Amino acid sequence: MSLELALGIARSGLAAVQRNLSQASQNVANAETPGYTRKTVAQQSLVVEELPAGLRSGETQRAVDAALLGRLDQSRGALAATIVREELLQGIEQAHGAAGDGATLGDAVAALANAFTGLRASPADAGQQRAALGAAGTIASRLNEVSAAIGAARQQAQDGILAEVTAANAALRQIASLTIQIKSGAAGDTAGLEDQRDQAIATLAESIEVQATRKPGGHLLLVARGGIVLPLDPARDVLATGPASVSPDSYHGAGGTLPGVTLGGIDITGQLAGGRLGEYIALRDRTLPRYQAETDLVAVALANRFDQEGLRLLTDTDGASVPDATLAYAGSTQIGFAGRIRLSAAVSADPSLLRDGTHAVTPTPGGPDGFLPNPPGGPAGFTTLLDRVLNYALGSEAATGNPWPTISSVGLGPDGSLASPFVPAGAIADYASSVTTAQLGDRAAATEAKRQASSLHAALETRFTATSGVDIDAEMAGMVTLQNAYAANARVLGTVQSMWEALLGSVR
Repeated sequence: MSLELALGIARSGLAAVQRNLSQASQNVANAETPGYTRKTVAQQSLVVEELPAGLRSGETQRAVDAALLGRLDQSRGALAATIVREELLQGIEQAHGAAGDGATLGDAVAALANAFTGLRASPADAGQQRAALGAAGTIASRLNEVSAAIGAARQQAQDGILAEVTAANAALRQIASLTIQIKSGAAGDTAGLEDQRDQAIATLAESIEVQATRKPGGHLLLVARGGIVLPLDPARDVLATGPASVSPDSYHGAGGTLPGVTLGGIDITGQLAGGRLGEYIALRDRTLPRYQAETDLVAVALANRFDQEGLRLLTDTDGASVPDATLAYAGSTQIGFAGRIRLSAAVSADPSLLRDGTHAVTPTPGGPDGFLPNPPGGPAGFTTLLDRVLNYALGSEAATGNPWPTISSVGLGPDGSLASPFVPAGAIADYASSVTTAQLGDRAAATEAKRQASSLHAALETRFTATSGVDIDAEMAGMVTLQNAYAANARVLGTVQSMWEALLGSVR
């Protein structure tokens, strides 16, 4: 081996050690930087005429498991979705009242039955009349509150869709810009840019669940759930939606007034799932409209059953009318009735009508028996109406041997596309309890799903940090090894220099 070759090998060794030391220092300095991954410098042996000729340093390489990174991004989207769902359903739970505290819709109907039982014992007692009127007012107020909470949550979901589309567009533009830089290689070493791009993908994954496929040359393919390929364009927004005010009869779809999410002008709302955006869409278009319909049906059934027994106790906002319970829910005045239900103006002005009734009921085939209200000046102990209310309006039968028509569990929502997850009970108190149980159960399930998603995400983050994060102790130990290698190469240089000097001295 010539002295010149030995000098070249030692010089390349020093350069390689210097670059590795620089990278190790960079790793240590960024150990706590979010999104930073451990990097190493690729080394390649040089061979000249089948003889070793030193080292060549390649591009910086990231210690990243692509499959693990993809699973981590997926867990981010799942966790973000469960947080959104729990947050929006908590407000509805508060309006319902916690099960067991005696303030749910089912409890309120039971309290109304108790109040009428007390009035049945003393029909002329003004105090008992006021107590029954107050119990009815409590039900109306509770239905109003639950309906308002559902409406507020649905508006939050609509606003959330708009915010998440904006956030997703910003992330997509950033990803597109970074991809262009990585592909061009203009920035030299692109490992740092890839870290930034992965951070942008992580941000996007919280809005929309995506699968990122990294290809040679810096190319990237983003596919959302449902097989939607997301184009990368740094100059424009690829997703679009619009603001809207949500009302109980609002819906997205043919004939609806709520905006969808479009990609290149094509509506992809129904295909989006996962992440905050997917969860907001599910809440706005499916979960919350179903809640509204079920709560409306509690109000409609309650008002109609009292009305059919001769007591128009609960009405629409005009204080006199009651929605037709025989119509299909979609497109009828039943939509939003829980938010409009009021105490009857006539009964509020004259609580004695709770004993006497407000109107006559004529017999219908399979329906209630005929009934005449207590005439003015009639007996103070009149109990016919009160018996009908307790036996029929608040019971499971419209008349002896004739059950009430089943409360609908399908054809719900403003567009008639939704269904309840339970079989409706015959008695209104039981149906109200089923509604409360189902809706509070959804909130409990959301909390459990968040707990599980959080645990999975934490486990994946720990695993990713172990494989891709910076271990300062390991980096420092590696730096000691590199320092020893530097010293060895320096000694080679010193030896070669001495030999050169000796050779030159002999020539002189």
